[in-house]
Amino acid sequence: MKHVLKSSSLCGAMLALSMSTALAVDLELYFPVAVGGEAANTIQAMTDEYMAQNADVKINAIYTGSYADTTTRAITAARGGNPPHLAILSAVDVFMLQDENLIDAWDGYLSEDELQNWVGGFYEAFRANTHKNGKTWGIPFQRSTPVMYYNKDAFKAAGLDPEAPPSTWEQLVETGRKLTVRDANGTVTQWGVRIPSSGFPYWPFQALAIANGAELMNAEGTETYFDRPEVIEALQFLVDLSKKHQILAPGIVDWGATPRAFLDGEAGMAITTTGNLTNIRTNATFDLGVAMLPKNKQYGVATGGGDFFLFKGHDQEATRAAIDFVKWATAPEQAAAWSIATGYVAPRPDIWETDKMKEYVKEVPGALVARNQLEHAVAEFSTYENARVRQILNDAIAAAIVGDKSPEQALTDAQGEADAILKLYRQ
Repeated sequence: MKHVLKSSSLCGAMLALSMSTALAVDLELYFPVAVGGEAANTIQAMTDEYMAQNADVKINAIYTGSYADTTTRAITAARGGNPPHLAILSAVDVFMLQDENLIDAWDGYLSEDELQNWVGGFYEAFRANTHKNGKTWGIPFQRSTPVMYYNKDAFKAAGLDPEAPPSTWEQLVETGRKLTVRDANGTVTQWGVRIPSSGFPYWPFQALAIANGAELMNAEGTETYFDRPEVIEALQFLVDLSKKHQILAPGIVDWGATPRAFLDGEAGMAITTTGNLTNIRTNATFDLGVAMLPKNKQYGVATGGGDFFLFKGHDQEATRAAIDFVKWATAPEQAAAWSIATGYVAPRPDIWETDKMKEYVKEVPGALVARNQLEHAVAEFSTYENARVRQILNDAIAAAIVGDKSPEQALTDAQGEADAILKLYRQ
């Protein structure tokens, strides 16, 4: 295998980085397995294929649990002097990884051609979280948006057009009422819509806020806007779906159980990640529909998922081999296979032009929904001290849902708490 750099202007150290590998290179890749579908099997098949083509490189894919588990393990290993070469981590962890000085920007290892045609070839919406201060800190790979899945058979049974899912908040309420089914005792046997409020409650809520014309944070990760009127209105709408309109189950709705609940007919519509597309499509016993999230003032959604991060602490040969693997994994043919196997959104336009993706979308037109939503997508919620600040928002959402606080009070309190943390990062 040859690791060739295209720019003659790079320094001597970078020229050394481009030399053919003289000795075998062992790479460690941390991969989060708690992402649904057959992701672990697929990534193993990909690493096996790469190693078969590159006998001088060995990739040890270490399966590490959830995104949070993977980040914790990667940080612990790096602090202990044994960092992985690569890790697929949540893109929102970029500020923490930078703050800890654990990752390298990719730019310094790439030629101008690679920066323009490889890095610059990813959808801007997917680059938004990890392209900071003019540098690239993450390479999009396992990326997603929330989408709305709906049961076309349930639509027909309710007298609804199965080809016309709701496109506005008002239509969502109207459709949800018709889809909500009660038995003779008044017990709900099918809810109109299921929107998770555990696990990652900030993510579907962020989509509601964006649809109402509001951002939750600034690009620098130093400010939040929880107490703005549009954000409060979005949380009030979420609460009203249950308490006022009675089309959403009361209380906290479990994230992890959502695909199974939808498949079991417990809701006519469900909002969850496009990363569940393959799982839901494969197991649905009804005619499945996939739609963009309804708008209020505008269409809007937040991206999600993980990027490849390049960890510091390795020699030039290993670093270049790691980069070469990521370039291979994100190339059209490999990335198409990954997207088809998992349901994650192919993160580059050229992937959608491959024959296999064209055939796939003929069979599964719902796969195009998440891609088309990227036109309306913003960066996933991310700040400095992200875990703490995100938990503050999650707690505020929960407090409003269970009725401990009004949406206005919950978000006003949350803004005060977030400000107390983030003011230290403002210049």
